[in-house]
Amino acid sequence: MSQDTDYDVIIIGGGGAGMAAAIEAADANVSVALVEADDKLGGSTALSGGVYYAADTSVQKARGLSDSTDAMFEYYMTLNQYRVDASLARTLSENAGAGLEWLIELGVNFAPEALYSSGVESVPRGHAATGMGREIADALDREVSKRDIDVVLKSQITELLFDEEQARVTGVRIGADAITAKVVILATGGFGANQYLLNKYYPDAAAQADRAWYIGSDYCVGDGLLLGEQAGADIVGYNRGLLLTTPNFKKELEVYVPGWLVYVNREGRRFVNEMAEYAVMSGVIGAQTGGSCFAVFDDEARVTAKPNRQYEDAFAAGMISLNWVTEEIDVQCKAGKVIQADTLEQLETQCGLRPGSLQSTLDQYNQDIEAGADSAFFKDHGEMKPVATPPFYAVEIFPAIICLTSTGLRINKKTQVLDQRGQVVPGLFAAGETTGEVLGERYIGGGNSIANAIVFGRVAGQEAASETARHN
Repeated sequence: MSQDTDYDVIIIGGGGAGMAAAIEAADANVSVALVEADDKLGGSTALSGGVYYAADTSVQKARGLSDSTDAMFEYYMTLNQYRVDASLARTLSENAGAGLEWLIELGVNFAPEALYSSGVESVPRGHAATGMGREIADALDREVSKRDIDVVLKSQITELLFDEEQARVTGVRIGADAITAKVVILATGGFGANQYLLNKYYPDAAAQADRAWYIGSDYCVGDGLLLGEQAGADIVGYNRGLLLTTPNFKKELEVYVPGWLVYVNREGRRFVNEMAEYAVMSGVIGAQTGGSCFAVFDDEARVTAKPNRQYEDAFAAGMISLNWVTEEIDVQCKAGKVIQADTLEQLETQCGLRPGSLQSTLDQYNQDIEAGADSAFFKDHGEMKPVATPPFYAVEIFPAIICLTSTGLRINKKTQVLDQRGQVVPGLFAAGETTGEVLGERYIGGGNSIANAIVFGRVAGQEAASETARHN
């Protein structure tokens, strides 16, 4: 340990970013403590789908794909309308590939055949871990255990220690105990489990009221924001995050949305390819009048609604729950969450749609099926089914599942926390979901959050270790 402090580096938060930081700091031969509020490491990373966003990777090359960090950066900035920090986006783009290769070295498997376009990019950059987020978290946990890292579980940091004379963060307080360090790294994740902070920083999510639910760790309560504010940190990225769409049947994450659903807004018109990626779907639906839409289908679709082949075995074994299968639709009809009507006119009235609009929309949709192509939104014709057999059904779809939050501490590309003047807060670093201006108003591709955690977690660990050397 350091001679004048308890530790060189204290890391708060044991998710993907925190563990990556701890590993890198320990490899730089500094003393490290990793403090986690839960009774185990992993955080929201362990609960995620385990998709990692990166360009110019060995996995892409194994598929014969050509990509570059420049292309990723251009895509990232353009889709975010340049409303993220360019230096952070550049750092993410340039280091995401190396972060992926690092995870592969640690034993995480990213199969080339599982690579997919997880957003709206033209080159597939979504690298899916075979064992999902749990595999990534377990690999990092194994590496932490191999190193001389003091892991402190079931402990919540209540305060940052700040030395006014030195004008720097000098440690943390756990209850009545003060633990000193040359550097502190905040990696506490988001604030999806904190209703007050959702109201304050993510009103689009809070507006969903009792429809909303959070899929991350219960310990993601915004500690990083609150602790950072104590040290004068700036908070940036207001009202940003990722909401996933849901029919609100039950509080379970939908893994498959079938292509035979027809999405209409309150004007009774289609407005999107119903199979568009989740990265953009919530924003498109949320922009409609009323902030939601209706998924329309007929009785033939209901009767034949089966699990997608990809999930068929898992569904049969009871490992996952699906919304869009006959059994569940029937249950939700009885519960009143599926609207049923004998005619399209009646369905319009019950949903509050523009009179006469639904018939016209579905006439065109059915004609497109006969013609062999979706003339409006170019959905895969093989996924389309006519809406013609009564009774007819509609389900209101909301962007209400809180996947992650993107309001957070302002950092620079070295992950140093900045104050409202743009000046470094000495002794304080941050990485992952607790930071802002990395993730924008739109989630640019599946795996963006995992890449953010790993890339900036590693940077934080490396930079924190360098910082300690300057204060020996």
